[in-house]
Amino acid sequence: MSADDRLDARSAGAPRPVPRCSLLDPERAKSSHDQIAAVLGTELLQGRYPPGSTMPAEAELGERFHVSRTVLREVMKTLAAKGFLVPKTRVGTRVRDAVYWNYFDADVLAWRLCLGLDDAFLETLTEIRRALEPAAAALAARRRAPDDVARLRECVRQIGRADHSRQSFAAVDLDFHLAIGTASGNPLIRSIASVIETALVASFTYSSPADDPGDLAASVAGHSAVVDAIEAGDATRAACSILAVIDSGARRIEQRKRHRRVAR
Repeated sequence: MSADDRLDARSAGAPRPVPRCSLLDPERAKSSHDQIAAVLGTELLQGRYPPGSTMPAEAELGERFHVSRTVLREVMKTLAAKGFLVPKTRVGTRVRDAVYWNYFDADVLAWRLCLGLDDAFLETLTEIRRALEPAAAALAARRRAPDDVARLRECVRQIGRADHSRQSFAAVDLDFHLAIGTASGNPLIRSIASVIETALVASFTYSSPADDPGDLAASVAGHSAVVDAIEAGDATRAACSILAVIDSGARRIEQRKRHRRVAR
């Protein structure tokens, strides 16, 4: 499909807002199903139920959480869909090996984030972003339509606001990266939104460009360079520019961690 065809298929006017994800809306009400899935999912990530072990029976879980068997069965189905569990006839529900867990799932990443920000976790997030986001930016440079560029320019304008909290900056930064995924024209790339969101929320817990005017100006310049390359149709420069943005954030976190260690 050509850029013009893609443009005709979209609505005209201002860039469309990206729906907020759960990590940026932690106060939203959660059902009993969601709460129980989060508790059990977090416990699975912690290793409370080792791979190969059998989950507690419905009666035991019902007594613990004070919910019906129907709710518990739906929770188990949810955890099975995320790769944690597998039902076994006449045996019970078994815990699967961690290699089968879906770490691209937004809930799984949120539960993992709640366990803490260890260096290995942050490094893993950075590695996957470095692998995928340059490819997304390169595709966006080849396939972008005028409304893609308009949306990205608006995201940069929002990034440059001087009144950001860490959370509001994370929200507009997420919009920017998701807009690149959309412009890439690849729905699988767009589906890594939960990874990007988790990385941003995790990193901004340590440090955010919103904390310092100089860092904010540098962030605006870095993001603008990405848009310039995409608009120019320069795939190589777009990939290098988004990689520079990712690496800049990683360096800022490392510097902040060093300062904390020295201060102790």
